[in-house]
Amino acid sequence: MATDTAYAGVRVMPPRRPARLLLVDDDEAACRMLGEVLEREGYDVHRALSVRDGLAVFDTEGPFDAVLTDLRMPEASGLDLLSAVRERDAEALVLVLTAFGDASAAGEAIRAGAYDFISKPYDLAELRSTLTRALERRKLATARQESPPHGAEPETALTRSTMVGHSPGIIDVMKQVARVASTQASVLILGETGTGKELVARTIHRFSDRADRRMVAVNCSALAEGLLESELFGHLKGAFTGAVANRPGLFREADKGTVFLDEIGDISPGLQARLLRVLQEQEIVPVGSETPVKVDVRIIAATHRDLAQMVREKRFREDLFYRLNVVTITLPPLRERRQDIPLLIDHFLTRLSARHGRGPVAIDPEAQSLLLAWHWPGNVRELENVLERAMVLAELDVIGPEHLPEALRSAAAVEPVPAAAPAPSGAGPEAELVTLEELDRRHVFRVLAATKGNREESARILGISRRTLTRMIQRWHWTSGAV
Repeated sequence: MATDTAYAGVRVMPPRRPARLLLVDDDEAACRMLGEVLEREGYDVHRALSVRDGLAVFDTEGPFDAVLTDLRMPEASGLDLLSAVRERDAEALVLVLTAFGDASAAGEAIRAGAYDFISKPYDLAELRSTLTRALERRKLATARQESPPHGAEPETALTRSTMVGHSPGIIDVMKQVARVASTQASVLILGETGTGKELVARTIHRFSDRADRRMVAVNCSALAEGLLESELFGHLKGAFTGAVANRPGLFREADKGTVFLDEIGDISPGLQARLLRVLQEQEIVPVGSETPVKVDVRIIAATHRDLAQMVREKRFREDLFYRLNVVTITLPPLRERRQDIPLLIDHFLTRLSARHGRGPVAIDPEAQSLLLAWHWPGNVRELENVLERAMVLAELDVIGPEHLPEALRSAAAVEPVPAAAPAPSGAGPEAELVTLEELDRRHVFRVLAATKGNREESARILGISRRTLTRMIQRWHWTSGAV
């Protein structure tokens, strides 16, 4: 846990009667600090500095109403503790805390039975409300809570996941993925081009009980209507010119598995009606046939379009929209999760080095500043492409500004990368070195002050949604006059 989090003055409200908490963190100072805050509020807190000691306390001093554990610890992790605690008490409530930006760990923790995942440095007000909800859940818990699936391999799944980040938006996405994966619900994934919609779909499939069957991905915008219909539903020999043999179609090939329909907003009204039948009746009719064929598929759809607006304009069937929209996952654009860019850079450089048979490739600070300042219209896909190009051009295994596209360098020349606020008079040079989040906070406050608190105008200037700006204001407690 981060030792520089300010706990003073934060009131963590206890439940009506004292609750027993187990706090596990290898950082002794941080563990003691948070434990004392909770104890002053009336909680009965027991502390441990390792997973082994935590389990010993759990076995000798339990039961506990909730367990708070750091994720990254020597010898054994918070996931190991979570698994062991859930084996001892299937209804145990575990909150996972970590300073590491691993979005896949959030999903893995939820899948393994954690009540929630809180990134650090975290907002203690959020921790307070989450803990209160957790304790209420403990009070109302029933035996219906499920344990992790038998035979699951959390560590392997965790390392294979390529969703990277620690921003609130991407953490929320991984929580939703973890919770919906084991169901049979249709999922609609929304987001701009390049945000990783197919990656989310594949993650859902991999964590589902259909993981041992096929997942078929179809780009609906890449095929003409007649060809797409034949690809999806199959055809009989002679059904049209060129149909020289029977074809089962992708829905039958994916039977008992998953069909991912990318750019679902681009399909024609006729195909919308046929797709609705698949969702309602779980059957298809091949082209040239009148005999329906039963299929068992889970449909995950994605689009960058505003389907709700298309429904209002009568360009997309309302009944199909609601059939697809059982669960909606919205991916944030990269410009709204800039704190994830350094993590994504490290992730892509590692993967690209292996792909191209290169040794480790570094990136110099000036080049990284350019990447942080760019608005990324192509999102994560554009970032990966830019890094691959730069890696190919970098002669000495160090990516510099000269290896980046001209557009990034030109934009920085017109709009220099914002610097940290000047240090107070008399402060040393170290006073200017602040975290990326602090830079974001200062810049957001300056824009809000310049617009006199106009959130619509501020969001437009910042290039983010009003909803994202509202979350920032709540997290950083902005008030008029604050800079």
